[in-house]
Amino acid sequence: MQTRGSAGPAGRARAARALGRNLPAFLCLLLALSLPAAAQAAPGGDRVLVVPFENTRHDPAVYWLSEASAVLLADELTARGEGAITRLQRIHAFEELHLPLSASLSRATLIKVGELVGASEVIVGAYTVDGGRLKVTAHSIRIDVGRLEPDIAAEGPLTGLFSLYDTLAGRLTNGTAAPSPRPRRPPLDAFENYIKGLIAERPASQATFLEAAIRLFPDYAEAQLALWDVRTEQGDDAAALAAARAVGESSPLAATGRFLTGVSLLALKRYDEAFGVFKTVADDAAAAPARGGVKPGGPALNNLGVLLIRRGATPQTGSAVFYLTKAAEADPGDAGYLFNLGYAYVLERNYQGAVYWLREAVRRDPTDADAHYVLAAALQASGSGVEAQREKELARQLSSRYEELERRAAADRLPVPKGLERVRMDPEPDAASRPEQTIVNTAQRDQRELAAFHLNRGRRLYEHEEDREALTELRRSVYLSPYEADAHLLIGRILLRTGRPEQARDALKISIWSADSVSARIALAETYRTLNDPAAARAQLERALTLDPESADAKRILGLVNK
Repeated sequence: MQTRGSAGPAGRARAARALGRNLPAFLCLLLALSLPAAAQAAPGGDRVLVVPFENTRHDPAVYWLSEASAVLLADELTARGEGAITRLQRIHAFEELHLPLSASLSRATLIKVGELVGASEVIVGAYTVDGGRLKVTAHSIRIDVGRLEPDIAAEGPLTGLFSLYDTLAGRLTNGTAAPSPRPRRPPLDAFENYIKGLIAERPASQATFLEAAIRLFPDYAEAQLALWDVRTEQGDDAAALAAARAVGESSPLAATGRFLTGVSLLALKRYDEAFGVFKTVADDAAAAPARGGVKPGGPALNNLGVLLIRRGATPQTGSAVFYLTKAAEADPGDAGYLFNLGYAYVLERNYQGAVYWLREAVRRDPTDADAHYVLAAALQASGSGVEAQREKELARQLSSRYEELERRAAADRLPVPKGLERVRMDPEPDAASRPEQTIVNTAQRDQRELAAFHLNRGRRLYEHEEDREALTELRRSVYLSPYEADAHLLIGRILLRTGRPEQARDALKISIWSADSVSARIALAETYRTLNDPAAARAQLERALTLDPESADAKRILGLVNK
């Protein structure tokens, strides 16, 4: 879910239910095996990841066609109902794996990226331009079986770029579905500037290209929203507001433009206007059907709650808790909504309500340091000092912000500091699958037994290097038993093995905090080695040897660190 909170602004391109502390067994019967709306797949459950195509001749004049190929083909597949993964999801996956967006990647790495976004297949391709003619080849890699499908080719004049990728998409899908109607295409030079604006490295260059695209095609809603991203990232909320408001009401992206208008108004502290915008967006969404178990409108309801946390409630507006409760009802799996709701309860000094919702937030995202910190404050205020101290220790382990938060809380004379609320920056539900949506359907086992069941399945899958399936099972286990040390240890090992050391570090810290072990200390040392932090790795290995002076693995790795 894209949010903006105490850590500062983040653009949409950067890229995150009422349950008791002990999950009732009967709830397992209510949880569907489904993805939220933004992640819904095509019929049959397939999702397709299209990655930038290779510039075969490394021709700098047409470098932009690499990203353009991915954007156009994904759009064409979506128009045919193929469930193509969005560009934002692709970028987020590349960032998590620390991969350059334009690099030529191995098949194994592409499969890793596809697994991260839940794709069933990855489409890769290459292109050449010769004498004004564009030749494109593409093929699919089936992730489930690792099978490489035969090449599909298309060729035509560069001026016919859009129809060429339409043809390519038709051939990749064997012409099984006709494309749905789409808005008028921009001129080719406007599209070129739009793509260059997406991939430029500096915000100033991004803005220059995007503004050029809009001049050439004033109704270019995609470029206007991309410009909103850039201006928001720069902290120029007035310019971002102008970009969002430029999206025409007749555009298919009009609802997105309205939502982002509200985000900019909120950032500018024009609270009355922002309230009206978000209220309208939420009311419009209320009549729409739920998709994948998620009701639309959650992001607008969340932002209404945030607005009232900042400005204060009135009898006319209702309370922050009211709107945040509605957001949590709309999307019970969104940890950000649950955090905001618990935080709002703390600010109202309703500590029982705060503890309830914050426990649900950390159940869904155990590495959320701020949630642990605010939960500790709520527990302390409600008289649960021992448990509060444990949560404080975990917050301190997960984040270097802990001392700063303590100082700010003291300055504000509140249990927690102001400014921790999280603004939703994207009108769509979070695309990540949630563990409570995939709990095994049973009412006979109690919670502890069910958590152990998923842990054992996850362990077996881990041993067979079926990492995506193992993570699903282990996250189910953690959802049911949030401080299960072995589950967090295995999650950390998988994240390290799949190239996500920062996330692995947090999971392993929770494992050690839950139950200190030699294996977790060694795994954390390996993670620090990957992160090029030998001092931290050495400290973990020395602690492992304190726990077990005879550990051969700890001695071996310590020798490597000391070289």
